[in-house]
Amino acid sequence: MCARARVGRRVRVVVVVLAALLVAAPAGVWGAGTSGAREASDAREASGARGVPGVGPAGRGEPQVRGPGPVESFWVDPRSRAALQAAEWRLTGRTADALLMDRIAARPQAEWLNGPASRAVVRARTSAAARQGRTAVLVAYYIPHRDCGSYSGGGAWNAAGYRKWVDEFATGLGDRDAYVIVEPDAVAQTVAGCASVVAEDRYALLAYAVDRLKRQPGTRVYLDAGNSAWLPDTSKLVEPLTRSGVARADGFALNVSNFQTDAASSAYGNRLSAALGGKHFVIDTSRNGNGPYTGTDSWCNPPGRALGTPPTTATGAPLIDAYLWIKRPGESDGTCRGGPTAGQWWPSYALELARNARNARSTRGRTRPTGEG
Repeated sequence: MCARARVGRRVRVVVVVLAALLVAAPAGVWGAGTSGAREASDAREASGARGVPGVGPAGRGEPQVRGPGPVESFWVDPRSRAALQAAEWRLTGRTADALLMDRIAARPQAEWLNGPASRAVVRARTSAAARQGRTAVLVAYYIPHRDCGSYSGGGAWNAAGYRKWVDEFATGLGDRDAYVIVEPDAVAQTVAGCASVVAEDRYALLAYAVDRLKRQPGTRVYLDAGNSAWLPDTSKLVEPLTRSGVARADGFALNVSNFQTDAASSAYGNRLSAALGGKHFVIDTSRNGNGPYTGTDSWCNPPGRALGTPPTTATGAPLIDAYLWIKRPGESDGTCRGGPTAGQWWPSYALELARNARNARSTRGRTRPTGEG
């Protein structure tokens, strides 16, 4: 075979395999970040259909189950955007970049439910996790007037629609294990001031979500409480969180989609916990390896950030139930600093986060962030 024919054959193979990846990928992987667009793929997954071989960390299929343990207890999506990106780059010769992307693809990340349909996605994710003896991490993000109309604006049209959505979410959970983070920013944003929100109505909806989700036997529920830099005075959160049902939740969540260090979040969480009767909490460590950015708009696609502590329940702190990657590294915060729409995949930003991680090796039982000195 002549050289030109061999080259042409290689190109055709790459094109065919990439096309297979696109077919197998959940709808929306290459575009918007809403989970609602993934229903067809999730229905196939729930029925036992498998993805394309070679999609996943390091070009593998579904990660091997290594038995119970603090690091391995959370489910890794073998068809995450990071996994698909790494697979594509391997096929096109970007091997070094693919290895960096594996630092994201190999880690458990939360699934955000932010579209009008939730049951099928929740069922698919928790079923996939259960087959491996692991736990899915999910985010309920559909409250009316979400994000106060900012970059991630949207949500249910009214209270009745939201309660129905929560009911569908809970039904999808069944009796399978899951960590559910309830409505990032909803409480803190209300406390900070959001003209479109009636505080009493919002807190009632959050309390409904907490109570309904806690009826599922395998579900741990964490109500979002903002981050340590947003409302430094924790006393401002106590009554709103209480009215939102935190006493009946497993605890609260901190630093979701933000960059505050583990040390700052831990200290803040301990103070808030003391005011809430000893409630436990979880911390989003997905992008806090270099701590917060000191320039303007420090929350929105800041440069120079790094992956943080890998997800684990071995936190070494009695009140911290887990370090989690709730914000999915590489998904945009919004159309700032050249980023795409909030929730969309941004490969170059993901690559920067991975490249800046100072220690990307397996960190079973570690509590020190990978990017902190």
